[in-house]
Amino acid sequence: MRQKYQQPGARLTGRERCRFRVWAPNARTVDLHLVCPRDEMLPMERAGSGYFELELEGVGPGARYLYRLDGTRERPDPASHLQPLGVHGPSEVVDPSYPWGDDDWAELPLERYVIYELHVGAFSPEGTFAGVEQQLPRLAELGVTALELMPVAPFPGERNWGYDGVYPHAVQLSYGGPTGLKRLVDACHRHGLALILDVVYNHLGPEGNYLWDFGPYFTDRYRTPWGDAVNFDGPHSDEVRAYFIASALRWIDEFHVDALRLDALHAIFDFSARTFLEELAAAVHETTRPGRRAQLIGESDLNDTRLIRPRDRGGFGLDAQWSDDLHHALHSLLTGERRGYYCDFGELEHLARALRDGYAYSGQYSQFRRRRHGNDPRDEPARRFVVCCQNHDQVGNRMRGDRLAALVDLESQKLAAVTVLLSPYVPLIFMGEEYGETAPFLYFVSHGDPELVQAVQEGRRAEFAEFQEGGEPPDPQAEQTFLRSRIDPRREEGGPLHRLYRTLLGLRRDHPVLRHPSKTRHEVSELEGAEGLLVRRWHEQDQLALLLHFGPMPGHVTIDLPDGDWRPLLHTAAARWDGPGSDVSRALRRGAVVELSPRSALLLERDGD
Repeated sequence: MRQKYQQPGARLTGRERCRFRVWAPNARTVDLHLVCPRDEMLPMERAGSGYFELELEGVGPGARYLYRLDGTRERPDPASHLQPLGVHGPSEVVDPSYPWGDDDWAELPLERYVIYELHVGAFSPEGTFAGVEQQLPRLAELGVTALELMPVAPFPGERNWGYDGVYPHAVQLSYGGPTGLKRLVDACHRHGLALILDVVYNHLGPEGNYLWDFGPYFTDRYRTPWGDAVNFDGPHSDEVRAYFIASALRWIDEFHVDALRLDALHAIFDFSARTFLEELAAAVHETTRPGRRAQLIGESDLNDTRLIRPRDRGGFGLDAQWSDDLHHALHSLLTGERRGYYCDFGELEHLARALRDGYAYSGQYSQFRRRRHGNDPRDEPARRFVVCCQNHDQVGNRMRGDRLAALVDLESQKLAAVTVLLSPYVPLIFMGEEYGETAPFLYFVSHGDPELVQAVQEGRRAEFAEFQEGGEPPDPQAEQTFLRSRIDPRREEGGPLHRLYRTLLGLRRDHPVLRHPSKTRHEVSELEGAEGLLVRRWHEQDQLALLLHFGPMPGHVTIDLPDGDWRPLLHTAAARWDGPGSDVSRALRRGAVVELSPRSALLLERDGD
């Protein structure tokens, strides 16, 4: 562990010896209440900068403890590694050792990432890390190269999306705890998969958040959708930063996680000369394991390339970011939705810009925001943009949690898959998307505070009212809401959509053009004679042309491509994909007219001279 960001919490310094370290500048005194193996109250020593420390003999893995502040309030460890009795109970000392078997695992470059996002609890009948591990062979066979877990920090109760986590250094016990996560990471590497962990550093959940009692972790100078913002630029913010950076480094150093997805960076307010994100990126990229440079992937709706620009070009130095614009442009074309932020989309030009540049909005006026939005991403390489046609936000933040398969037909789903998976960007697949899962992904919680439950229920109705068509949203607190969100991968067997996904990912992996994604060897234009786009890509002598037709009626397109024979590689209208049938079976030359079925995609390859 990097010395600058010394780990807080309970750390073993011997087989039966433990050092406790907590930042509590708000407290005059801090006592360690050792709950087991013996019940004992021990005063902690001041260690400077608001820290209190104590090292004890006879304390090993499994010991449970609390901190008593100023002789009155007892609280769990803010840097707890395990909460065996829930978010309000004592913390537990954890042995960090693990018999790793991934010494041969090397860093996977971002351009090789095919991300599969999943919720641990809803992905398998077991709802655990072990349940995820059982499905790794089929994901690897599909062509997935990186698993992304929604947050796994402890939350109230047994079910939650994970964004209500309150211990950023710990792992939810019902999922399998720290050891279960390490086993999953080890298994991912054994199957050739990187593991991305979604972490939340912009807020903590409302139940079990005791950071207020310890120190100025939050500030009322800024407000977020979840209340006061994390204090990243005010008095005492150095130690607040160290707390979160130590969390990130622990996932990388101790858990061998390959990348972190940083949630909602637009909700981090920081006007310091050297921002928290810059400091985090610098710390993470100073990897201590040769060949394993960890990646940081930000989520932000600001369309701001400062997130992904290198620090020597005035950026924050993150490796990539989620790009919502391609999803919004694609979704609005396929579904016809125009409410909420979809009012900014719906034209082919929006999808064309998102495919060509990475953003659809790079300074243009946004009707939804009522101002200009975004800056120019054209100089940023394709590997810095993560795109999708579904993810947990875009599905789950709908009143009924309806997936694309519940909104559009099979032809539209195939068209969406081709658009995303054959783009030059890093594709993300949301669990079940690959076979057309129709079970909703709903918002679910299991809070213990009745007033908080009521607030969540009312807030859910209000926040997404603009997207509602009447009726009540499912109750987030109800267990049935969670159970309805579990997927059934058995639906995939032999299905045309699943076979198409596997074929597309095989092309992305093996074809010379698709294997070398680039925005500079990539052109996007509108088709003449159809409601669609022509996407040309090339690498050295190899060339591909992708015709994307979004119209509800057949389109007749005159081939306007460089001279040569253009051989069809894939047509989603073909019978092998349960399409209406395809007449495109022979090579096409410039000037030829081809009929495109409604909502279809045709991939052409130029034969060598």
